[in-house]
Amino acid sequence: MLVSALVLMGAGSARADQPGADWMNKDVLKKQLQAKGYSSILVWADDGYWEGEAIKDGIIVEFHADPHTGALLKALPKKED
Repeated sequence: MLVSALVLMGAGSARADQPGADWMNKDVLKKQLQAKGYSSILVWADDGYWEGEAIKDGIIVEFHADPHTGALLKALPKKED
């Protein structure tokens, strides 16, 4: 159920920002996050960071990741709208 909701949230949203030429590949970042226990990962470029949402321990998490190393700079449970 959470997976479906997460997929639907990302399906209609347009992302204007583009990753920098020297940023790590989005797929590499996703693999790093999967190794840390995240699933259903959505990633986009925003304000100079990789930003996204994923599920960890059954909770939807919003995150910011360093565009060069993939290190998580923020990972917080998503606030309900």
